[in-house]
Amino acid sequence: MDDGVDRVQGRRSPPTERVVQVLDFLVSRKERRFGLSELARALDISKPTCLGILAELVRGGYLVRDPATKSYGLGPALIAAGRAAQQGFAAGPVARRHLSALSAEYQTTCTASAVVGDRIAVLELTSPPGVRAAAKVGEMYPFAPPVGLMYVLWDGEEALQAWLRREPTLPVRLDRDRLRKVVEECARTGYLVETLTPVGQRLHTLMAGVAAHDLPPELRDVLGEMVSSLGERVHLDAEHTDPGAMHPVSLIAAPTYDAEGHQAMVLTLYVGAELASADIARRGRALAVAADAITQEVGGRRSREARH
Repeated sequence: MDDGVDRVQGRRSPPTERVVQVLDFLVSRKERRFGLSELARALDISKPTCLGILAELVRGGYLVRDPATKSYGLGPALIAAGRAAQQGFAAGPVARRHLSALSAEYQTTCTASAVVGDRIAVLELTSPPGVRAAAKVGEMYPFAPPVGLMYVLWDGEEALQAWLRREPTLPVRLDRDRLRKVVEECARTGYLVETLTPVGQRLHTLMAGVAAHDLPPELRDVLGEMVSSLGERVHLDAEHTDPGAMHPVSLIAAPTYDAEGHQAMVLTLYVGAELASADIARRGRALAVAADAITQEVGGRRSREARH
């Protein structure tokens, strides 16, 4: 059954693509309205087909038609859809306000990202002047092992196991004992600390925008040998008892929650430096506090499994 679903998801639908073309064209020119002939000509769609699309979008409220000029523009249903998307991902002014404060305090890039379909998408980003952003809005990653643990880590056992069952983007080794320790510590602290090697950081960058399974099998096997087991890149306090030791930290992440208590988004604070345990905890707590504040402001609630 899964194979059938994958084949369906991979098929293209020309009629649907034309609907998207119309919406994309009008969204990119939101202050203007266009007549049927203009739209058909600009999008290289026949007038009868274009008229059918426009009529259906008008009926749904996604477009409006001016009866005097017979021109089309964006409709009120798109406002509702946009608001729903913003609320669902907890992105927008609420997230940006908290991320901006963290970026200013720690002079680093902060992001808000979430799972969208079968991809991870960067939804919001803040970075202080003079600091090179460590990511960009709209960047996409495949949501499959070894990428995506932090997007299910605080969402309960069912979500974690569902992610583990996804076909890996690259071959990975699963150390269940360590993964359990990661889940327990992150549930206790409310944040995750990731320590990527330079090779791992480079690999993560290369994975941006790559769909799962787009790589040739031989290349996947070679890259898989470079990837550590799941959970191995997570910094665990219990393994570092020397208070004076410095630890290489790539980033710190903390979750927000929706009204049903499920993970809605992950906030990320980039580090890219060595920190003492006390500094790691300080930044982690600050990020978790910001995530909790966003959750509360958008009407979300922390799940029972994630309470700490």
